[in-house]
Amino acid sequence: MKSNIVKMIGGMLLAVLVISTLTLGLVSAQDDSKSQNGGGRLEGMWDVQVTIRNCQTGAALRTTASIGTFMSGGTSLDSSSGIPQALKTPGQGVWGHVGGNTYRLKFKWFNFDPAGNYTGYTIIKHEANLNPTADAYDSAGTAEVYSPNGTLVFTGCSTTTATRFE
Repeated sequence: MKSNIVKMIGGMLLAVLVISTLTLGLVSAQDDSKSQNGGGRLEGMWDVQVTIRNCQTGAALRTTASIGTFMSGGTSLDSSSGIPQALKTPGQGVWGHVGGNTYRLKFKWFNFDPAGNYTGYTIIKHEANLNPTADAYDSAGTAEVYSPNGTLVFTGCSTTTATRFE
């Protein structure tokens, strides 16, 4: 009985982790230019709507709000409303300019159960496309949930739409 409850709680936590996903491939070095070709145009703070999707069908499952900040030099921070902060740390990550208006984003946070025990980590990977006026972007990618020993236990999918916070 206790084993079934632990499995059920673990499964629910994994689902909640994926539901809170913000955004994110491997990240290349950032081009700091502010040209119309991309580069540093992603820098700043963004209001993000994250839609968790069924990976097979693409159907939307849930949408939550997040805040993303992209800093000069290629680092980032993320906070999501999809999971209570007591169950995860804020996301910290890296971003890079791929070319044109395309960017790759990758960040990680640590997961905890309701008792405060470390349960592993989540890595978000997305590719984002910035609009020509650099005031909005959309992205698509995955959330990979790992156990404390680094074993991949779940992969989820998500998309985002974001507008610059000014």
